[in-house]
Amino acid sequence: MKKEIISTPNAPAAIGPYSQGIKIGDMVFTSGQIPVNPVTGEIATEIKAATRQSLENVKAILEEAGTSLDKVVKVVVFIKDMNDFAKVNEVYGEYFTENTPARSCVEVARLPKDCLVEIEAIATL
Repeated sequence: MKKEIISTPNAPAAIGPYSQGIKIGDMVFTSGQIPVNPVTGEIATEIKAATRQSLENVKAILEEAGTSLDKVVKVVVFIKDMNDFAKVNEVYGEYFTENTPARSCVEVARLPKDCLVEIEAIATL
């Protein structure tokens, strides 16, 4: 199987030696997306806005790869503070309304650029 690099200006550019996403076979894997606005470079600093921006970035990568959020089978959410879990879920529930994917959510000590949240996804085509 050939690995295809996914890159879009509609999501933040990688800040290290990695790709925004990878397509292999009928699967798409996104790198973790922090809440950076790809147009302005601004980082969302309120948890609901941060979750929304991270999900929009994931969505943009999936769409560039030819798939969508409704084809996501697994999501991993990294949050800086588990006390934000309910707020993250509130926004997450706006994006995944039915046939929800499997998901893990973990609190981490620190995220790139000291963001509040980072989200990655695996989807089918």
